[in-house]
Amino acid sequence: MSRVIDLFMQYVKIDTESDERLLTTPSTMKQHDLAEVLVSQLKEMQAQEITYDKEHCYVYATIPASEGYEQSPVIGLIAHMDTSPAISGKGVNPRIISNYDGKDIVLNHELGVVSKVSDFPDLLLYVGQDLIVTDGTTLLGADDKAGVAEIMAMAEYLLAHPEIKHGKIRIGFTPDEEVGAGADYFDVKLFGADFAYTVDGGRIGELEYENFNAAGARVKVQGRSVHPGDAKNKMKNALLMLMEFQNMLPVQQNPMYTSGYEGFFHLDHIEGTCEYAEGDYIIRDHDRAKFESKKELFLKTADYLNQKYGPGTVTVDMKDSYFNMSEIIANHMFLIDKAKEAMIEMGIEPIVSPIRGGTDGARLSFMGLPCPNLGTGGHNFHGKYEFACVQSMEKNVEFLIRLLEKHYESI
Repeated sequence: MSRVIDLFMQYVKIDTESDERLLTTPSTMKQHDLAEVLVSQLKEMQAQEITYDKEHCYVYATIPASEGYEQSPVIGLIAHMDTSPAISGKGVNPRIISNYDGKDIVLNHELGVVSKVSDFPDLLLYVGQDLIVTDGTTLLGADDKAGVAEIMAMAEYLLAHPEIKHGKIRIGFTPDEEVGAGADYFDVKLFGADFAYTVDGGRIGELEYENFNAAGARVKVQGRSVHPGDAKNKMKNALLMLMEFQNMLPVQQNPMYTSGYEGFFHLDHIEGTCEYAEGDYIIRDHDRAKFESKKELFLKTADYLNQKYGPGTVTVDMKDSYFNMSEIIANHMFLIDKAKEAMIEMGIEPIVSPIRGGTDGARLSFMGLPCPNLGTGGHNFHGKYEFACVQSMEKNVEFLIRLLEKHYESI
């Protein structure tokens, strides 16, 4: 088993599921379990300037510059340690399918969990290669432990091969990316990189520098509960008014009908009674002007219902989450050009596409650290059908090393 796969199989068995309901950082203390392993391994490989933020669960370390490269730009590589709360990350039991034959994969006989090619046609990209899959009861954790393992394997290799010339390289591992808090306490000044890449994408070759502008909104509806037998002209059903709010949003801007650069309104959670109801929304668009228009429409919808049912019936709590990193990366396109060059040299097809979501890199870019995103070799994140390709992960380690060389070869 290669080093990166050995590390990956170790990391995925450590439960680091984050929790969006908790407001601490980290949201779950078990994320420290992986952080402590990484710190220990970084010490063993003799990385330098290792910093472990024990309060907030961030890990930073340095691969020192080669002689003569000390004044070169500092490059960072970043991945997140937590896994999505969408499905359990406890008791992950990965297995490797060698020489995949292109057929449906039975993940769990007893539970009847089958990863079907008809549902996940990307499986056919990997016929003849080796896949790491789940046992059908948990996610795998390739998002983003594949990125963590690849960065760690890269670091170990560079530290053991001083003949590879490079400037100072900083690596960082964050908590709580999956709940939108990965950059909350990231110390950009301490990290000290001039620019960085997050290694947090899917298929190898993915190269992303555009993401959604994002906001979260909670709609609160105050109704009036009256016995239904005596409700005429008295009852105001909060649940029905919330449904009316939803139905006033453009149906074609529901996420199930959008792709590419198309934005959406997504009702993520609803609860309530006739007396009071709440709905949690996320609002997304790549285009900043369209994003602002979506937020304006959202608020006008609330205003309309307040005119219809009375002031204070509907209130909206809205907060921006992150913005499209392309606004920042547009001034640093050499980051994309170097990555493309390295991929093409290695026979990897560059897959440049907008992220229909966000990464730590989106917020870090606006914090002064330009930070596009790279693929890892994983697929079907946030679910029990998640898988990763062994050969892709191994090649991605080689790609990271080549990418760093590309940045420093002209110095």
